Amino acid sequence: MPAKVDKDNCAGCGSCVSACPVEAIKMEDDGKAKVDADTCIDCGSCVSTCPAGAISQE
Repeated sequence: MPAKVDKDNCAGCGSCVSACPVEAIKMEDDGKAKVDADTCIDCGSCVSTCPAGAISQE
């Protein structure tokens, strides 16, 4: 299952963008991260990298 970003907890730091090996995460205009579910390979790199704990795999 693709990663999900909790927009309320996302600090907009971008560490998840750098951690994603397939570039499935982009920063939106609101400064929050968004995961492209079609590109995400469910590796969990973003989950372990997020300092705010805003990303999960359900």
